[in-house]
Amino acid sequence: MSEKTLSRSAYLNRNEGSYEDNLVICGADYSKVDDLRYGTNPHQTAAFYKPAGVASPIGDLKVLKNGKSGLSQTNLEDISYALNIVKFFDEPTCAVMKHVNPSGAATAKDVFTAYVQARDADPRAAFGSTIAFNTTVDEATAKEIMSSFVECVVAPEVDEAAMAVFTNPDVKMNKAIRILQCGNLSDLPRYTGEEADRHNSLKTLADGSIVIAAPLTTSLKSIADLKPATGENKACGFQESTVQASEQEKKDMLAAWYFNINVRSNGVVLVKNGTTVSVGTGEQDRVGAIEQAIAKFKLKYEGEEDIQGSVMSSDGFFPFADGVETAAAAGVTAVIAPAGSLKDADVIKRANELGVALYHAPERIFSHH
Repeated sequence: MSEKTLSRSAYLNRNEGSYEDNLVICGADYSKVDDLRYGTNPHQTAAFYKPAGVASPIGDLKVLKNGKSGLSQTNLEDISYALNIVKFFDEPTCAVMKHVNPSGAATAKDVFTAYVQARDADPRAAFGSTIAFNTTVDEATAKEIMSSFVECVVAPEVDEAAMAVFTNPDVKMNKAIRILQCGNLSDLPRYTGEEADRHNSLKTLADGSIVIAAPLTTSLKSIADLKPATGENKACGFQESTVQASEQEKKDMLAAWYFNINVRSNGVVLVKNGTTVSVGTGEQDRVGAIEQAIAKFKLKYEGEEDIQGSVMSSDGFFPFADGVETAAAAGVTAVIAPAGSLKDADVIKRANELGVALYHAPERIFSHH
């Protein structure tokens, strides 16, 4: 049996490996940005590279305030997934990321409200999180962030008054908080067709084999792209969703879809008035993800919205009607999901009976991260 024990210092100290300064991947040049504090865990080493000679919103992160011993791989992954959410929105938006899943996300009239709503979707999970914004962080928001423990804050800009709050030597709880300035979020691909080869993902398998895949983007650009669900089979004939979603429900479905792109599959996201009321993530079955989201709302949500009248996005299709039934019983009134089930028509028929507006998305958005 090993005599080693893991002390707190392991999480604070650097564990650097021997990684080359330059790499060539698929014929493209990459330059090392930094040797990281550690990888996913303190006993793993890691290094951070960016495409050489290309402006990179994440690769060119500017450190405004560094924490103890710099960034780890887990910090960078949370930063990436969080920015991959807020990039979709023009209005102030915040994503609170924990273990490469959003514990909460919100779009609102101002940055302060967006942060509070995103945090309060699951304040327990938000402890020790990474927080991303698509707009300038101001003093009021900085003060609110500093009222609880946070690992990293990343935004296109942080104003001087906010930086004074973040660097206040009298604040003890968050003295090691990392404040980072990202590049132009419009340089990140959002919609299908905007991606380049450098955005491809690389997944290393257990034996060292590598899978290279195109990045996950979406064809949904606006609520005008939302289409009522249709389906046909021998049991039910042709079925079409006859329940009309309101304009707010359509906006919420689109937001829920964008949030869900960065949720580990199987994933569902419940949204009301631009705010996540719960996120169900990483479940092995679709209904389980919905049940998890409902349970988390009851146990952990501390915001001002309610699950009644919320909308739901599902990253995969419904193999049976039980997913819609479970959501409807909790108060969900509109749902967006991809088509493709043999029982699409059965699900649509049941949604109509339950008074749930059902819309079909043009693609599946599984993320097996």
